[in-house]
Amino acid sequence: MTTSTMQSPGLWALAWRRLRADRVAMGALAVVAAFLLMLLLSFAGLVAGDWEDEVAVNYAPPAFIGADAGTRALAAAGLPRETPPNAFDPLAAELAILKAQVRASHPPVAKATTLPFGADKWGHDVVKKTIKGGETSIVVGLVAAFVAVALGTLFGALSGFYGGLVDDLFNWFYSIFTSIPSILMILTVAAVLQQKGVTTIVLILGLTGWTGPYRLMRAEYIKHKAREYVMAADAIGASSWRRMFGHILPNVSHVALVQMSILVVGFIKAEVILSFLGFGVPVGVVSWGSMLNEAQNELILGKWWQLAAAASAMALLVTAFSLFADALRDALDPKLK
Repeated sequence: MTTSTMQSPGLWALAWRRLRADRVAMGALAVVAAFLLMLLLSFAGLVAGDWEDEVAVNYAPPAFIGADAGTRALAAAGLPRETPPNAFDPLAAELAILKAQVRASHPPVAKATTLPFGADKWGHDVVKKTIKGGETSIVVGLVAAFVAVALGTLFGALSGFYGGLVDDLFNWFYSIFTSIPSILMILTVAAVLQQKGVTTIVLILGLTGWTGPYRLMRAEYIKHKAREYVMAADAIGASSWRRMFGHILPNVSHVALVQMSILVVGFIKAEVILSFLGFGVPVGVVSWGSMLNEAQNELILGKWWQLAAAASAMALLVTAFSLFADALRDALDPKLK
């Protein structure tokens, strides 16, 4: 007579079961997956690779608004929309001659008068620009969150496992970083580095965002280092590093995962703020923050579509990521039945 052994599902199997039962969480996961797929296609150049092409007239309106008669006439002639000449400009005549020479050597090409969601001041498609900007913002959020969680996990493991002087040292660093408002700390590091670029933004956010994961991971390591399985590993001669990262870390990895999903949301918003304030991506690199920075001048002229596109994309991704992070935290909570 044979008896079948029943194995209880593990933590991740139970978490996935709870997530599948939550329709809001699965919908949020689908939105996040769609953005990540868009990121991969944009990175490979299959989508929005030609976002810098001037395919429309300057400030071409969205298709559901339609273009006026003047814009259609300029587009048919292949001429850009220009501002009236300044009579007091001493170089006005010379500039007119140069423009005439350029048009003579480069015959104008007819451009679109409308696009699905309009164009910016250079005639770039706003939809493609939003997709390409999402590539920068999402990469910054994911990589910076990974750096922050990795640092917080490492510091929390050392502090919680060893205690004593090591714990006092890391708590001292933690107190310094948390005593300064986060946005001021980010702007201070940005001003010290004096460089622009995706790598710089990742370092700024990663080096200033480790405090939250550190506090939680330190508490988890203090709790788990006294558990029986860790004492058993110590009894058989396992080293401290093996006990920290080979035995304890797999049992507290869900905390780090939830923290990473939460930090991604905050770092995407922080990148937008940095780029809006001029500390973000350099000229020639587009992100949602740089689009919002450009849109503040366009909004004065009544051209609102670039602002709406970047803000809508960011709001959709941040909302979906927040909902998924909340659902993931509830699903991984071992106290829930």
